[in-house]
Amino acid sequence: MADTPRHSVSVAGIVVNDSGRVLVIRRRDNDRWEPPGGVLEMAETFEEGVRREVLEETGMSVQVQRLTGVYKNMQRGIVALVYRCTPLNEPASASAEAVEVRWMTLDEVREAMSPAYAVRVTDAFEPELHTRAHDGVNLLP
Repeated sequence: MADTPRHSVSVAGIVVNDSGRVLVIRRRDNDRWEPPGGVLEMAETFEEGVRREVLEETGMSVQVQRLTGVYKNMQRGIVALVYRCTPLNEPASASAEAVEVRWMTLDEVREAMSPAYAVRVTDAFEPELHTRAHDGVNLLP
């Protein structure tokens, strides 16, 4: 059992407004555009973690709708569960974890985010659940 690999579990929220725009953050720690999310805490359900992470990073409360994808960073052993959400209030313009919080179109998401994160957003607009692996930047075959 000591040799069993350990994984970290993260959650993220793809918050979509009435006009089809997606709430994104520019992270303080790496200056990259990503959907709001982070490490799931031990005592949380997946949905509780999504609500907490989105609130902490954007100031927005959300209703979690459905799981849209499961993604594994093969380099770091991080498994991310991504959920589509609807906004319940307006976001802040920045937070302790985000230099900037804003709404983007899908085209803006594809241009601003690395492929490993942009696909999480675009997958949330499709009806089926996706599972994908990536190297932290690019999707793996």
